[in-house]
Amino acid sequence: MSSRHHIDDFMRGRIIGKIEEGRKNNRCCQEFDIAHSVVSRLWKSFKTTGMCSRRHGGGCVRSTTSAEDRYIVLSAKRNKRTTAQQVANQFLAASGKQISRKTVARRLMGGLYARRPVVCVPLTRQHRTARF
Repeated sequence: MSSRHHIDDFMRGRIIGKIEEGRKNNRCCQEFDIAHSVVSRLWKSFKTTGMCSRRHGGGCVRSTTSAEDRYIVLSAKRNKRTTAQQVANQFLAASGKQISRKTVARRLMGGLYARRPVVCVPLTRQHRTARF
């Protein structure tokens, strides 16, 4: 986890207001106990965009909610031998939402694993008797 602390919009507005009054960046840094680079970057972005609110992070929107994540984990715990694709198909039948095998694998935490079917030759009755 990072140790960065974002400045809220109210504090950003106060800093911009102080600079617009004519105060220097160094004076604002001392007054608000913030690094000089933060204040100068804030002022620079305010001059170019005209806004002082920060852009929220990008990234993909989550395809499942926390309740749906719990359902995925529960259905995987019910039958530990099910594959991730089978869990995704069960989820599709239950909720009507299509999720990928990789999503199921990411949601299974805490000792649960997304199983993949083993590719091997199934033993016939002759194989079993030969082994004994």
